[in-house]
Amino acid sequence: MKIWQKNIDVDSFVESFTVGRDREMDLQLAGADVLGSLAHTKMLASIGLMSAEDLAAVQRELKNIYQEVLDAEFQIEDSVEDVHSQVEMMLTQRIGEAGKKIHSGRSRNDQVLVDLKLYFRSEIESIFKNTEILFEQLISLSNQYKSVLMPGYTHLQIAMPSSFGLWFGAYAESLVDDLQLLKAAWAVCNKNPLGSAAGYGSSFPLNRSMTTQLLGFEDLNYNVVYAQMGRGKTERILAQAMSSIAATLAKFAMDVTLFINQNFGFISFPAHLTTGSSIMPHKKNPDVFELIRSRCNKIQALPNEIAMMTINLPVGYHRDLQLLKENLFPAFQSLNDCLAIATYMLQNITIKDNILDDPKYDYLFSVEVVNNEVLKGVPFREAYKNIGLAIEEGNFNPSKEVQHTHEGSIGNLCNDQIERMFSEVKQSFGFEKVHQALEDLLKA
Repeated sequence: MKIWQKNIDVDSFVESFTVGRDREMDLQLAGADVLGSLAHTKMLASIGLMSAEDLAAVQRELKNIYQEVLDAEFQIEDSVEDVHSQVEMMLTQRIGEAGKKIHSGRSRNDQVLVDLKLYFRSEIESIFKNTEILFEQLISLSNQYKSVLMPGYTHLQIAMPSSFGLWFGAYAESLVDDLQLLKAAWAVCNKNPLGSAAGYGSSFPLNRSMTTQLLGFEDLNYNVVYAQMGRGKTERILAQAMSSIAATLAKFAMDVTLFINQNFGFISFPAHLTTGSSIMPHKKNPDVFELIRSRCNKIQALPNEIAMMTINLPVGYHRDLQLLKENLFPAFQSLNDCLAIATYMLQNITIKDNILDDPKYDYLFSVEVVNNEVLKGVPFREAYKNIGLAIEEGNFNPSKEVQHTHEGSIGNLCNDQIERMFSEVKQSFGFEKVHQALEDLLKA
């Protein structure tokens, strides 16, 4: 019997349809569910709804269950509807009546809300760490190859000289801005909804500030109705942040698939990191980056998927929201995998020197020649016209010495400033406060 069930048998087809893949998804929430219950039961004892003896038994067994989660021994039984029911059932089986008291003052609605926010915080930190490793790899490559020139393009036509220092550094700085959006998602996730119950509060004198502190949240979702309205909105905001990182990765992957092409030939990877053809023995296909591109494009669709699943829902909880897990949860692993494999591939990249010695890139230097004329006192429009005529008549003589010194240019990458911005974003998350709070909550 379900924890919400009375004396009515639930049709098996209806039950199968409504539960769907929720047990499978809920396994990922098991640790968060236990943490939420540890905090909630401490609060219940503080307001007289649980005796010291019952609290000690509940806390001890919840910590045992948490260890089972860490050891991958925790399972949700087929006869049990969700992770909340499984934890409560296990407690009741192991410690008796005290296990039945943990649900006082909360609903499955705010229980899953706090589970999700705790889980999302953990996943955000994982995404951040993998992004940080990729960022450091990009900065390292940018510094290593800062003097190696490559063509720059506009409209996919050769435009002006660029460098591998600029190319790698551009994507490093892009990740910094992506993490600003991830920080915004973190701020939304780092507010405590526990105590909002079914979305309209409780007649018990709950101490919501206490559970906020115990779980390391930065603040509360104060209005209990809004706490419930955050379901769906939180997922969408998080998906938007993930899609920003994914967009950077997809764009970079597209560059790589171009630059590894023989018609470009700017970069290469060892044969064992590429994929061959079943009939063309010369092929070394960039399958890894093609899959990064596709996976990340799929993640970029995620915010719209969530928006379409939640659009025009009225105030309060609706079962539609359950399905968001099926879209969002797998995206965490996919994005982390893309970040990790991109870093691994870049650790094995080879850069071609002297690309711009090829005469087909001579016109890249037209702006340099125009600017040199301007430095000699020729008005820009006149210099531009003169060089344009020389190009048309086949008399253009490129000057291949690049003199770019301003901030962020070929000769002054400002990678130290990009690293400073990254460090500032990192410090703004406050992961350490969360770690300390949860460590204290789990102490014996």
